[in-house]
Amino acid sequence: MSSTALPTAFFPPTTPASFSRADFGPDFHWGVSAAAYQTEGAWNLDGKGPSIWDDFVRRKGRIKRGETAQVATDFYHRWPQDLDLLQQMGIRNFRFSIAWSRVVPHGMGLVNPKGMDFYDRLIDGCLERGITPWPTLYHWDLPSVLQELGGWVNRDIVGWFTDYTQRVAARLGDRVQNWMVLNEPMVFTGAGHLLGIHAPGKRSLGAFLAATHHATLAQAEGGRALRAMLPTDAQIGTTFSCSYVTPWRADHARDARATRRADALLNRLFVEPALGLGYPVADVPLLGWLERYIKPGDEKKMPFNFDFLGVQNYTREVVRHSPLVPLLWASLVGAARRGVPHTTMGWEVYPESIYHMLKKFSAYPNAPRLLVTENGAAFPDTLTSDGRVHDASRQAYLQACIGQVLRARQEGIPVDGYFAWSFTDNFEWAEGYNPRFGLVHVEYETQRRTVKDSGKWYSEFVAGEDRRQAQAARAASTSSNQSVYLAPGSSASSM
Repeated sequence: MSSTALPTAFFPPTTPASFSRADFGPDFHWGVSAAAYQTEGAWNLDGKGPSIWDDFVRRKGRIKRGETAQVATDFYHRWPQDLDLLQQMGIRNFRFSIAWSRVVPHGMGLVNPKGMDFYDRLIDGCLERGITPWPTLYHWDLPSVLQELGGWVNRDIVGWFTDYTQRVAARLGDRVQNWMVLNEPMVFTGAGHLLGIHAPGKRSLGAFLAATHHATLAQAEGGRALRAMLPTDAQIGTTFSCSYVTPWRADHARDARATRRADALLNRLFVEPALGLGYPVADVPLLGWLERYIKPGDEKKMPFNFDFLGVQNYTREVVRHSPLVPLLWASLVGAARRGVPHTTMGWEVYPESIYHMLKKFSAYPNAPRLLVTENGAAFPDTLTSDGRVHDASRQAYLQACIGQVLRARQEGIPVDGYFAWSFTDNFEWAEGYNPRFGLVHVEYETQRRTVKDSGKWYSEFVAGEDRRQAQAARAASTSSNQSVYLAPGSSASSM
């Protein structure tokens, strides 16, 4: 066993001094997350149609270093070995996404048998290994054919998505209990239709507003389609990106107003209509232009009674008033400019953000239970000559964030799951392969997997107690030890 010093700067004073998995209770869901486009590869095999991301990566200058996800981590071919690795790590919950363009290549119409068979085998493989599957129906990879018809800007997408959802549920619903409808609609509408930095690469306020309303409707209709087709005990959720938002100058009225506008746009735009509260137009007047896309009866179609909400948090954002950003009058002050610790993505290391967002989402009077469905950090990794990846910063970040989840839970906030992003290193969209979020290192040239020190710690924390108890039982011993989080400034053992 070796020891690795952890960066004490990552631990806010509100982090519990020590804790173990047992502090979260026996029914807390521990897992990892992944996404189809970022891992599967096999972009044109076995009848799969192209997606908007297959098209986007081929556009010059869109992806750093011109990288593509044509192979990615080759999960399409290597899923049995990857599930074996999950099982060995003792991780019993796996969130992944289903590629719409693999299952229904033309977006509507005929199902691709080989594509559906892949997810059939994947789910069976999870269950055979004692791993609970948590599929997400849409993680940004819209079939190209549908984009040619307008994609999320075309209101017909609500029907296309509902039909796709029904086809997936009809085939897989007998074995899958936990479902997620959309992944981070604010990102695929905002980054994809307003900023143009993600697929399909549009830069249009009108496209953003249309995509926003249609995604809101599809989120609810997808939930209703699942509810109608699945067993009564199925759990249906959806996921939201979010960041704790604070003003650049605490005593500055314009910064405070800019912060409210940014919070409404980044954190409230999709969750509030899902909960029956409508769009946050009062705080972001430009959202009033959504009216041109809202038809009679839409307000009643926007909410859905989800069983859980997925909270996906990585950092906070600091906001200041900015006359250079018309309509919103707000801009983000980057972590580097503020001189604070940050990740490869340029995101501030701020574990308390996850606590604040869980508290914010739970404060809605009709909010369901919460799960953290993504949380993680990208830091530079080096595969050393001894075959290890010593990633103390990532390990410290995860520990601090999990401590903040426990803080929320101890205050009565109904959070009952944590999924680390991500299981393996993967293709990080416009950033390509440089940012590494994985608990498992991937050497892309050879596809060799190496569990990082952070992955070994997470494995020990999540599954160590079960593993020790099994070993103790085999040894006919009654003694066991719990995997304990170490206080700031101490050291952590790796497996």
